[in-house]
Amino acid sequence: MFKTIKNAWNIPDLRKKMLFTIFIIIVFRFGSSIPVPFLDTAALKSVMDTVAASGTGLAYLDTLSGGAFAQATLFAMSVTPYINSSIVIQLLTVAIPALERMAKEGEEGRKRLGAITRYVAVLLALIQAIVYYFYLRNSAASDGTYIVKYREGGAGVFAAFVIILTFTAGAALMMWLGEQINQHGVGNGISILLFAGIVSRMPHVFNTLGTFWNAANQDPSSYGKYYFLVPLFVVLFLVVIWVIVFMYDSERRIPVQYAKRVIGRKMYGGQSTHIPIKVGLSGVMPIIFASSILILPETIRFMMGSKAPTSGFWYSFFEAFSTTGWLYAILYFILIIAFAYFYMTIQYNPIEMANNLRQNNGTIPGIRPGKPTSDYITKVLYKVTFIGSLFLAFIALLPIIFGGTTGMRNLSIGGTSLLILVGVALETVKQLESQMMMRHYKGFLD
Repeated sequence: MFKTIKNAWNIPDLRKKMLFTIFIIIVFRFGSSIPVPFLDTAALKSVMDTVAASGTGLAYLDTLSGGAFAQATLFAMSVTPYINSSIVIQLLTVAIPALERMAKEGEEGRKRLGAITRYVAVLLALIQAIVYYFYLRNSAASDGTYIVKYREGGAGVFAAFVIILTFTAGAALMMWLGEQINQHGVGNGISILLFAGIVSRMPHVFNTLGTFWNAANQDPSSYGKYYFLVPLFVVLFLVVIWVIVFMYDSERRIPVQYAKRVIGRKMYGGQSTHIPIKVGLSGVMPIIFASSILILPETIRFMMGSKAPTSGFWYSFFEAFSTTGWLYAILYFILIIAFAYFYMTIQYNPIEMANNLRQNNGTIPGIRPGKPTSDYITKVLYKVTFIGSLFLAFIALLPIIFGGTTGMRNLSIGGTSLLILVGVALETVKQLESQMMMRHYKGFLD
């Protein structure tokens, strides 16, 4: 990977693109430090210090935004509205015929779908900003100081308008920055910004590990276990990255043989190829879907603040759905597998694949064309998806299991973050390699 980056840096055109991408990342990090007006930063810090320890959707958003969410800065909404909008439009494309036809219209249709995705993303950012504003408005520090300075009357309405508009504008600006990377930089813009936000949380992870290590130094009798657990975490972190890289490149290849055809005086076909089925074909989407559903109860309890139940049925209910609860882990495992199969059915259509093979005189050795071919492809897809879903569930649950058994929580890096980091890094390197190959290949016109 480092060799690829070094070689790309030596090419002037690619060097300009890499520098432009770095410039956009710097702009993103500056925006993540610009505070929103009409907020008391001291009260905000006092309240949001509990976000990292909450294990809720707020902590998840804070990790993706690189700490901007907990600080209520310009880019507090991060790219999550755009990601959610992309997922919604992608699902609706399968369900709504008009969107499906639009997706098949080529470049023009993709542009229209992209515009719809951006509009929906701004709408979702507005809704998310309104919810976040009311959470900030109703929150106060331990000394009774409210986070929002102006809460009542005309000044309160103006403050609410400015805060909500600033959050929404920040989300729209992040979309624009991502598109600029797509046009003039390297890699997928939204993924690069997401990658930068997660990487910016790494110092927090090292600081937390240092806190555990210092606790062991100060009181070896009580915290001496961290002498073993801190190095174990580092080893597991590296092993999980290696496993993700291995599974990311793993695929099941379905062999295909094309029949020979004589057209005029030339013979076509006769070659052997394969259909690659990625083991991790659904990527990180099943984890995002599952976590988005399961974090709702704990997030609601967190936003209730002092009004949250402390006993009775609802207390037991919220405890079962906390990230340390047994019900959360079981449902998390089941939902990841279910959404992996759901996403597979969206990505692949075995009947269409079988029809395309038959139209091009292609067959799978030992399998008859038509329905037997589609049944065989379906069987392979189900097996590969099962292995991939178990892998995703393992990556997602490992940090929860490790934190529950060792007590080392609040590390801000979970399975979803690692999958995003590794996936974006590998995709960006592959794009650099493909662009270098294009520049070294002169082509027929030269």
